[in-house]
Amino acid sequence: MRCRNRQWVVLPSEREEVIILRPLSGSEEQICGIYTVLGEKIESATFSPPEPQTLRDHEAGRLLLDAARLSLRSGAGPFRCLGRLSVRPRPYQIVPLLMALRQETVRLLIADDVGIGKTVETALIARELLDRGDIQRIGVLCPPQLCDQWQRELKQKFNIDAVVIRSGTVAKLERELPSGNSHIFSYYRHIIVSLDYAKSDRRRASFLAHRPDLVIVDEAHTATQSKEGANQQRHQLVSKLAENPDQHLILLTATPHNGIETSFLSLLGFLKPEFSTFQLDALSEKQRAELAKHFIQRRRADVQDWMAENTPFSIRKSIEYPYQLSNEYRELFDRVFDFVRGLVRSVDESLSHAQKRGRYWAALAIIRCVMSSPAAAIATLSRQADKNANLDDLAEKTRDESVEDIDRVASPYVYDVTEEELSVDSTPTALVEQSIRTYPDSARKRLRDFARAAEQLTSKKDQKLQYTLKIVKELLTEGYNPILWCRYIATANYYAQALKAEFVGKRGVQPRVIAITGELSEDEREIRLDELKSCPQRVLVATDCLSEGINLQEHFNACCHIDLPFNPNRLEQREGRIDRYGQTTPQLKCILLYGQDNPVDGVVLDVLLRKAVTIHRNLGITVPIPMDSATVQEAIFQSLFERSTTVRQLSLFDSNSALASLHQDWEKAKEKEIQNRTRFAQRSIKPEEVQQELNESDEILGNEADVERFVRNALDRWEISLVKKKVGWQLSRIPDCLEIENRPRTIAFTTPVAEGVEYVGRNHPLVEGLARYLFEEALESSHSIAESSSPPFASRCGVTVTNAIAKPTFILLLRSRLLLTGRNTRPLLAEECLARGFTGTPDQPCWLSGTETLALFDTVVPTTDISQEEKREWIEMVIDRLEDLTPSLTEIATERAETLLASHRRVRRFTGEGMLQKVEPQLPMDILGVYILLPP
Repeated sequence: MRCRNRQWVVLPSEREEVIILRPLSGSEEQICGIYTVLGEKIESATFSPPEPQTLRDHEAGRLLLDAARLSLRSGAGPFRCLGRLSVRPRPYQIVPLLMALRQETVRLLIADDVGIGKTVETALIARELLDRGDIQRIGVLCPPQLCDQWQRELKQKFNIDAVVIRSGTVAKLERELPSGNSHIFSYYRHIIVSLDYAKSDRRRASFLAHRPDLVIVDEAHTATQSKEGANQQRHQLVSKLAENPDQHLILLTATPHNGIETSFLSLLGFLKPEFSTFQLDALSEKQRAELAKHFIQRRRADVQDWMAENTPFSIRKSIEYPYQLSNEYRELFDRVFDFVRGLVRSVDESLSHAQKRGRYWAALAIIRCVMSSPAAAIATLSRQADKNANLDDLAEKTRDESVEDIDRVASPYVYDVTEEELSVDSTPTALVEQSIRTYPDSARKRLRDFARAAEQLTSKKDQKLQYTLKIVKELLTEGYNPILWCRYIATANYYAQALKAEFVGKRGVQPRVIAITGELSEDEREIRLDELKSCPQRVLVATDCLSEGINLQEHFNACCHIDLPFNPNRLEQREGRIDRYGQTTPQLKCILLYGQDNPVDGVVLDVLLRKAVTIHRNLGITVPIPMDSATVQEAIFQSLFERSTTVRQLSLFDSNSALASLHQDWEKAKEKEIQNRTRFAQRSIKPEEVQQELNESDEILGNEADVERFVRNALDRWEISLVKKKVGWQLSRIPDCLEIENRPRTIAFTTPVAEGVEYVGRNHPLVEGLARYLFEEALESSHSIAESSSPPFASRCGVTVTNAIAKPTFILLLRSRLLLTGRNTRPLLAEECLARGFTGTPDQPCWLSGTETLALFDTVVPTTDISQEEKREWIEMVIDRLEDLTPSLTEIATERAETLLASHRRVRRFTGEGMLQKVEPQLPMDILGVYILLPP
């Protein structure tokens, strides 16, 4: 169509009175709507053939082909979404997409190991369903600390704009709502909602009433049904979502179960209610096959060399680093240990059940804080609470006579419970403060004495700190940027201050040290992380508020556990922040710092962590403890408190220990986990199957090699060279015609990229800008946008004399548009650029395949030359006879429509209301270019 003095492509519209137009050589950002009622003049138009006077060399034709392919966004391949991505998925990441496309209503549990790329796999599905018209809206439910990361990933890699809805953003978003009945959950098309915000009783109904077509639940293990009822609100929200049979639902977790089968079954029940009744140890073949349609769980070993494409994962080196307490610290620990054990043993019938339980929790809290750091001990023993600890609320809850309620409220402050949506890193001051009310005066005095003793433990008397300083210096010297993991806010701040003081005014290494803890809001954490990332040498001191889901692999490559986690799942979560796809350091260092003379450290390391590390090293997977993690941690303390004064070192394998059979049960769980991962690794989807779909897509859209060739050839036209570096290519400047910041940068065309290197994919602003400029320049017959009066860099026609052919060969660069229609979905327009060659004459052509034609483009080398006049005569001859090619071109367009229909049906494999029914070529195809190859 012609409108407003330019040509446009007409796109499908949902309203008859509105015509949706995209500029013929423009991008999706330039799409506009014309309201026909206003009578604006719109005329039909035809695409002009090339002008012979614009002919140039062979490379100019190759540039136009690449520019046209890389400009496509709605590509006519088996996957509609790939043209809009700014990341190239690994082949194994296509498997969940194929699983989703074979379901009429998508229900998936993606439980791939930490770091494989579940976010990419899920966003890929979301983008594809959007581009197929199967859904209109996307919603992500995730922990609040992951909201911003999800927003960045969706925008930067998948071109999906979503708003974050959580407590800190709601007021601003509500002010932007139009007057009327608009609701925050329905007004914004794509939303990322804090699960903590949406789960509340007063918001749950609103979210369910306005739920998006596809809901993604990240860290879905926090929504399982637990016997303690800790996840009740989250479970209710996801259960209500799953009740709607038409609701598309994707669950993500690297830890689908915590070792308790009932929790895992409750998660499977979200996919299909009958799954919650399965006996996992005795699945029938039919049950296994049905579950495998909805559940995928793969190890790194399953995907590392999948389809013969190596996916680089780092080697994780676990190191144990022992230290011994100083005499002063040892004396304090012994005194505190004897005191709290006495508290636990001295409970009598004068105390209520709740008071007895409160005293027990206070004892555990004191021990953990004294073990953590002098700062944590002082904060707890002297009642100096962290500023974000809601002491009044906690104290009120711990007055409840229900022992179960006390356990539920108190356990996150002491144990490492990964099932909680948010880790609690505040020191448990309120627990101690509430329990003190039942202590005798002498006990209160001793607590004050302990606090004063902790204040006297200067850094020189804190061997744990001294060893940490040594470890950090060694790591920095070796080129590592470490994360130090701490249990409590007070400990993290204490270590951060000590590290800063250690490096101030010293020669040599000068790292930036920043602490990030739960006392900071999500926005404040983002600001601090960004500040730290900009420094060449950096140390992050963090609590477990960052241990779940946050991507830190691009900027950190080592970690040290200042406080040993009491849960192996927490160990994996922490180390998984750096050990994931995208990490470019070949070997990571993960250090377990433990006290040789600390009885609790000894048993946690020996019984729990060493076993977990060994399993991960040997199998490449994490196997949860085969019992409730809180039960394990409580048994550790109970065994410790029950021992005699002279025997401090635990041996949980004694016959009378509550955990005597732990390792045997763990071995059984390991074998079961191996079996599950074998059954649900989706080996039924063959590599050849994925390869076929990717090959079709690459032929239409181009691959990473095509992007690299295009950028290098295009920059050559501006006399800008790319200089190969150890990592990536050095780009000195950007062409002035592009609206991109003109600065030197290091770029790469494949992933993962090293720190400081910019990945340039097909949708990168550099590629997009070059392609758009060259394409528009070539299509403008007057070259009004070209620099000065020089010929266009990319040309629509050319003649080359080459030894690569034996007889004259004619190549047409074609642009095809295909209209896709299906039941209950609006029509969609797909586009592709084809290169088709023929020998003979236009009225009797002998056609080459697309592959053969592209091979000619790639391999032709000019040998001699002929005059410009001869070249124009050849081009004019072909252009004058284009009419003779109409039947053949119509046949090619029809064949492409049939191929697209077949590929769509092949990847879907179900008959449903939304299935693609018809693909119609929109004739005639545009002839973008005419190129002639002549033998010498």
